[in-house]
Amino acid sequence: MAIKEILLLGNPNLYRISETIRKEELSEISIVVNDLHETIIEFNRKHNWGRAIAASQINIHKRLIYMHVEKPMVFINPKITYKSNDTFEVWDDCMSFPNLMVKVQRYKNIKIEYLDMNWNKHELEFKDDLSELFQHEYDHLDGILAVMRAVDKHSLSFKSEYDKFYKK
Repeated sequence: MAIKEILLLGNPNLYRISETIRKEELSEISIVVNDLHETIIEFNRKHNWGRAIAASQINIHKRLIYMHVEKPMVFINPKITYKSNDTFEVWDDCMSFPNLMVKVQRYKNIKIEYLDMNWNKHELEFKDDLSELFQHEYDHLDGILAVMRAVDKHSLSFKSEYDKFYKK
């Protein structure tokens, strides 16, 4: 287990598309999951936020998401299988650009399929802020950053300015 460096905005590796994980890679993936856990815990300690991270953010280009909201969850080879017609705008933050906020549009509800660490298939539905969170991490797997989804040219803000003018 190790705390890994999080790639920052401008690093070309953030734009790489992640590869599908094969079952025979599970032992290696368990090490990556531990690294993701340690990395997000350390980030949260320093910044007081951070609930999920994609493996690509630590330069591991595999389709793997680690989420720690109420409990740790691992998503191997996730696929979004449903997107609601309803969308909403939200100010999004990212560990790859921790001082920046980006207003994006996300689907209000999504359904996903994924594999767990025992290679069991699961289905799950996310709504509202968890839907947004998962979509954000899922985008990372495809080399898409929130700044690429900005609603318009006024949808970027330093966190300090967001706190003054937009935070509710």
